[in-house]
Amino acid sequence: MTSSLSQSRPSRAEGFVHPFLEAAQGRAPARPPVWIMRQAGRYLPDYRRVRKLFPSFLDFCRSPEHVAEVTVQPVDQIGVDAAILFSDILVLLPPMGLHLEFVEGEGPVVRNPVRDAAAIDAMPDRDVNAELNYVFRGIQMTLHDLAGYVPLIGFAGGPFTVASYMVEGGSSKELAKLKGLMFSNPNAYHRLLEKLSAITGAYLCEQIRQGVHAVTIMDSWAGYLSPKDYREFVQPHTRSVIAYVKAQFPNVPVVHYANGAPTLLDDFVKLGVDVVGLDWRVELSRAFKAHPGQVFQGNLDPCYLFSSPEKIAAKVGEMKTEIGNRPHIWNLGHGILPETPVENARAFVQAVHGEL
Repeated sequence: MTSSLSQSRPSRAEGFVHPFLEAAQGRAPARPPVWIMRQAGRYLPDYRRVRKLFPSFLDFCRSPEHVAEVTVQPVDQIGVDAAILFSDILVLLPPMGLHLEFVEGEGPVVRNPVRDAAAIDAMPDRDVNAELNYVFRGIQMTLHDLAGYVPLIGFAGGPFTVASYMVEGGSSKELAKLKGLMFSNPNAYHRLLEKLSAITGAYLCEQIRQGVHAVTIMDSWAGYLSPKDYREFVQPHTRSVIAYVKAQFPNVPVVHYANGAPTLLDDFVKLGVDVVGLDWRVELSRAFKAHPGQVFQGNLDPCYLFSSPEKIAAKVGEMKTEIGNRPHIWNLGHGILPETPVENARAFVQAVHGEL
């Protein structure tokens, strides 16, 4: 379904290079690029309209036509410089034999969690991509609707974060079951992460083959670990995913993002990604000073979008002073909140573009 606003998009000049891709590749673009995590989401009335068509969130994710529609919505409605495919990091779980449901008011629930060595070893080796054709069809339809106007970003969850849902059985505030497995039976834990790393790398590569211009690894819960434990239990697996993707697609930008992990910044830079996403707990000036050659993404506090457009513009101005002429991808420090006024999300984008 082509976006109703796509006909009003300004045309791109021949040879135009997208600012998002320029910045991700380490070059300072003429105009700073901006996109927003969870930009295809509940803060948009048109998203809520489409969501009501489906009895479950997974049914929504499995409808390529509607995935394309909501992926394109923020491009036309708030003016972002990249689209990110509407999906979920947990779509890998059903093809792996896990019974996943999204329960209203509770979030994702795995009915048959994997909690010991026997369950991990019993997991079948399957071609997960073969059962995710709806994702790849969604990519194709989205690319058709975008018509080259902005790049499309694909994504997957970091192996540690996806494993947390598999072991915990859902969302958790402590990750006690996963960390308990990690500390009590590290061999079993590493076998699980190795399986997930292989599946994740293959999944990201297939998204690239289908046409996405960049990929993001969302390792949302990495901040639950100390730096030492992160380096031992997570970093090698994330690094293997990145190395696998880069070996096949060296020119496709890879972004890494983790929430609530300012103590792990140095370790994230060592992963070998093109862009490191920052949450709002990291001071940009300190990150820039510590890693002058690294491209970063972020990191406005999402709650700033509840202030006035004037205050949003003033905050963006402060950040621009810190960023200077560095290649940088503007974003929030975490996903946009559902209650965010659409006009304030648009004001953030306009302020970054120098239009406010």
